[in-house]
Amino acid sequence: MDLDLVALYSELFSGSSTAATTSWALILPSPATAHSMSKLTVDCRGLLKSSAAEEAWDFLVKVLGENLLLLKELDLSGKIQGDQAVKQLSALLKDSHCIPETLKIRNSNITEIGCEALSAALCSNPSYLKELDLSGNGLGNTGVKWLCILLTCQSCKLHKLSLSDCSLTEDGYAALALALKSKPSPTLKELDLRGNDPGNTGVKQITDIFKGSEKTLRLLKTKAAEDGLKSLKTFFKEDPLQMTELNLSEKEPKDIRVEQLCALLKDPHYRLQKLRLYKKGSITDQDCAALISAISVKPSQLKDLDLNQNEVGKSALEGLCTLLNNPKCDLEKINLSFCCITEEGYVYLASALKSSHLLELDLRGNNPGEKGVKLLTDLVMDSKCKLKNLRMLTDAAEKACNSLSLELKSNALLLKELDINIKGDSVVEKLCDLLKDLHCTLKILRLKNSEITEKGCAALSSALDSNPSHLIELDLSGNKLGNLGVEHLSHLLKKPECKIEQLSLSFCSIEMEGYAALGSALKFNSSSHLKELDLRGNDPGAAGNYPAERKGLDLLNDLQMDSKFSLNKLRLLKDSAAEEACVFMTGVLGTNPIPLTKLDLSGKIQEDSEMKQFSILLQDLHFRPKELKYVT
Repeated sequence: MDLDLVALYSELFSGSSTAATTSWALILPSPATAHSMSKLTVDCRGLLKSSAAEEAWDFLVKVLGENLLLLKELDLSGKIQGDQAVKQLSALLKDSHCIPETLKIRNSNITEIGCEALSAALCSNPSYLKELDLSGNGLGNTGVKWLCILLTCQSCKLHKLSLSDCSLTEDGYAALALALKSKPSPTLKELDLRGNDPGNTGVKQITDIFKGSEKTLRLLKTKAAEDGLKSLKTFFKEDPLQMTELNLSEKEPKDIRVEQLCALLKDPHYRLQKLRLYKKGSITDQDCAALISAISVKPSQLKDLDLNQNEVGKSALEGLCTLLNNPKCDLEKINLSFCCITEEGYVYLASALKSSHLLELDLRGNNPGEKGVKLLTDLVMDSKCKLKNLRMLTDAAEKACNSLSLELKSNALLLKELDINIKGDSVVEKLCDLLKDLHCTLKILRLKNSEITEKGCAALSSALDSNPSHLIELDLSGNKLGNLGVEHLSHLLKKPECKIEQLSLSFCSIEMEGYAALGSALKFNSSSHLKELDLRGNDPGAAGNYPAERKGLDLLNDLQMDSKFSLNKLRLLKDSAAEEACVFMTGVLGTNPIPLTKLDLSGKIQEDSEMKQFSILLQDLHFRPKELKYVT
């Protein structure tokens, strides 16, 4: 029956054609029966060619309550369920009197079985259908291959095909691409594949079909993802959906919003393998956490992640560790250098890495605290751990560490105490490359008699200023640091972060300016941790120019006596004989003689042996009274 005849039949039931009533009197219900029926349920069964089509008609009229042959748009979404219902529908769709232009059966639990029946029916009667929407059904690749037969049919006039969330994978995409290529002049103008999994090649295969045409291919599930794709297209010549690497290191969130990038990362059609995030410092911890959460939606996709020196706080790091613990996570390389990770973060990472697939981890420029370095280095040594390349040191620090480790025959990075005799400022400067790195957690450093001068001391002070929180003991005795060298150390002592408790500077060519610098620094930093200071064998200044030249020494003595300051031991006398003499004179005078400027020994020293003790003390540069009185 042709289209005009169906129109005539439709007019018959609308009361607009008397001729039609006469022509079809033998196959239509009586006027009395027709009058009793609702206008929406007019029985057109007589037009149908098979009993199966008539049964389908009965079923669908009950479902819809409408005259199916009058409908140009047939939306059965949620109104029929399962393959059996679709098979019944297919019996009707085969009939040439059923000519909908739009057919929607969304979310109706249709599988490949129902899809086979539907495709066969539409192949029998394909020429009127322009839009088919089967979204939300588990058709799978086999179901889609049945539809591909329909697409290759020469009389198929489909303009729009919607297959979003239909459980398609790479094979399904390949089948669609092949079907669309095989038809010389395909009529399909819009294809919706959102929510499916294209695998590694599906996106390329299907986008190549639509490239350079005005046809619409919908792959991304959300508007945010589509907006993100548009933003990326303004920066990159290559189609972002076909890029496996994305470098945003020169971009900021204003260029592509974080929520847009997150939406893209979640979408199965965005198949990145390597991602370098936004410009250094341009995103927050919350942004990083959101991005890591988005990556976790497809844990097996990304292989290489670079946070590009953006802050990774607790929430982001916990998300990353959860991702690493996921057995499906295939991340092989992560760069977390200079991402503000603390000791707590190292603990999280060490736990997560025990079971992850990660091969390379870069943690340069972070602060491991006391435990972080050992936790991770022990982990790398574990044969069960897959991590093979752990970077914690800068290039210069790593070179210094390797050199020192070779000399010591042990891992220098794990040392807590280093007592070594090196020669010259240049060697000290190389060591400083390691000392300034936060992963170096030395507590005791002794560099006695190492030919270090003011230049080397400057480098050492700068290194310890960069990494001040671990060292508690520093011994530079026997080096010609001079006043300038000590001034560099004094700047370090002023810092509240400096944790040095014991400082040995004996025989370091320090004079009055150096003493003044040390005293001033300790007075400035009342919270200084320094408890013991050794200045033996140096020259605090001549008594003849007192008090200007000796104020540094006096200040140090005052600080030692002041309970507000930590300094409780000040070593000044160069040898044990002078120290014994000082103890003796303290007993004689009832006070420490070193700070005294006027001294009256009349009647206090009687024996030659006692005078000898006093003479020994006088030989030390730190004991220079301005006035001395002795009456026998």
